[in-house]
Amino acid sequence: MSSSKRASLIKRLQSSFPREKPLDTRDLTSVGVYPELAYRYVQSGWLERLGRGMFMFAGDQLQPDRCLEFLGQRIPGFHVGGKTALAWRGLRHNVAFKETLCLWGPKQSRLPGWFQERFPSRYTTRELFDEKLEAGFALNPLPESPDGVPVSDPERGLLEMLSEVGVQQGIEEARNIMELASHLRMETLHPLLRACRQIKTIRLCVLWAKELGLPWADKAWEMVADRIGTSRWVTQLKNGRTLILKPR
Repeated sequence: MSSSKRASLIKRLQSSFPREKPLDTRDLTSVGVYPELAYRYVQSGWLERLGRGMFMFAGDQLQPDRCLEFLGQRIPGFHVGGKTALAWRGLRHNVAFKETLCLWGPKQSRLPGWFQERFPSRYTTRELFDEKLEAGFALNPLPESPDGVPVSDPERGLLEMLSEVGVQQGIEEARNIMELASHLRMETLHPLLRACRQIKTIRLCVLWAKELGLPWADKAWEMVADRIGTSRWVTQLKNGRTLILKPR
């Protein structure tokens, strides 16, 4: 291939994809840059290799939102969840100096090494909801980024955060964040609670809502009263404390 044709392909590549975002072989081949040529571009300093089949424009600084958008387009079910989703939707108690991204996705997928090296993150594969819940329910891009990564709506993000209490999530912080969730939508919370597999999460949601005086507490209790049971729930937390959830 002539040098002029290679330069033309590079210009086409640069005009077809935004900077500060990873590229994979699918992106490259869509504009005629096949693996052998991609390797030559790496050798000549046009591209930088991130991992197997993964590249970025040389000299770029990858941006987290663009990387998350990339992963969301390639991993079905991948989304920003839990505490991060709540913070991104305005339910934030404290501003962390360096936020750890709470990311959720399927068990068969893993965060790529190049992403973990650049962005502090935690990837959860817990199947919190059963198969009765519609795929993608309560997962939507942020209004200001309609083409961005799916982010849990407040109702789903709250349950995801509560599922991590005693594991990765502290009790006090979870309660403080939940206290801000005074305007949840019952039409969204209802199917999530009914499909939730984890009784601990259901109990934390309805009992803390009652204790915190949240306006939706009574309606939430009515939704899952048949699933709460009559016995108390006790678990030993990682920090040695015991969490006891009594029936109403």
